[in-house]
Amino acid sequence: MPTIDDRLKQLQSAPIAQLRLQWRALFKFDPPKAFGPDLLRHSIAHKFQEATHGGLNNSAKKRLAQLVAQSSNMNAGKLNLPRRIKPGSVLVREWKGATHKVTIRDLGFEYAGKAYPSLSEIARKITGTRWNGPRFFGLRSADLTDNSNARST
Repeated sequence: MPTIDDRLKQLQSAPIAQLRLQWRALFKFDPPKAFGPDLLRHSIAHKFQEATHGGLNNSAKKRLAQLVAQSSNMNAGKLNLPRRIKPGSVLVREWKGATHKVTIRDLGFEYAGKAYPSLSEIARKITGTRWNGPRFFGLRSADLTDNSNARST
């Protein structure tokens, strides 16, 4: 029986007709007509590697299912992925000539030596007005251009 390396090497020189046959055998349906030889090779190679080394874990499958569900409700063709900021990260925002640093903690945020449950509270303290905290600190993708002076370190 050929090794995974042998099978992957054979894909490189396989004609498109053979690639389409392999696709049908692996996926149990015809490949999309728009798939050229390169995409067929990559898809087949992935299937080979998955069979040899294992597929996605349950956590990854669940996350992909969430992204697929979210993509059906996309806004203007954009898929907004939630940001995952690790504890210990520092957000830096300049506001009216002063630099403000917020440290991400396991259960909230730290600003000026005090703990806060939300970024919005910190943004309100800095500006004196109501702000969406993630927007103020540039964590919303649509607002990155509006808050170009916000950054994380």
